[in-house]
Amino acid sequence: MTLPGNIDFDNLKPEEFEHILPDLFAAGSGKISQDPRLKKFLAANPDCAALVSDLEIIAETARSLFEPVAEPSDRVWQNIQAKLQEDSALASIDDDYIDPGMPLD
Repeated sequence: MTLPGNIDFDNLKPEEFEHILPDLFAAGSGKISQDPRLKKFLAANPDCAALVSDLEIIAETARSLFEPVAEPSDRVWQNIQAKLQEDSALASIDDDYIDPGMPLD
């Protein structure tokens, strides 16, 4: 759905706003509360302003989930590599161990 071009933002009703709200989010930067066309409407409709605030927080949180996280330091990678090599060496020792109580096949 696209935002209709003939919206009278000065005389917008809350139910009309709720209908176009998804399109406002899709068309903008996610900061509907800063849209100058909606300043008067949001000031006059605190429930709609609260809804916008909540949705902006949700949208920002959702975007942050896709931001890359910092790479582990070289020291962390070296520790991982050392542990893997240690485990590999221990595994080869275990493979070479012959239990004197076990019959040979």
